[in-house]
Amino acid sequence: MDIKSMKNYLYWLYCQFELITCSYLMEPWEKILFYTFNVTMLVMLLYTTYIFVPVHISTAFQFFLHLFGNQQENTVSVVK
Repeated sequence: MDIKSMKNYLYWLYCQFELITCSYLMEPWEKILFYTFNVTMLVMLLYTTYIFVPVHISTAFQFFLHLFGNQQENTVSVVK
């Protein structure tokens, strides 16, 4: 795939995005606000996913290990 066809394909995707969101009807200042809001929401979603999903997966994994009987040993030993 050469550069020109890639450029045409990206332009086609951008036109499809504008058609789907009806942003082609907006004025330039409205487009800036719209795109800024959408990009901000996307970045916040990706950041939240990056931070919290591994913690939840780890917690769920530990819960299922405990549920099925594979308990981890405590680091403190009990002396009788």
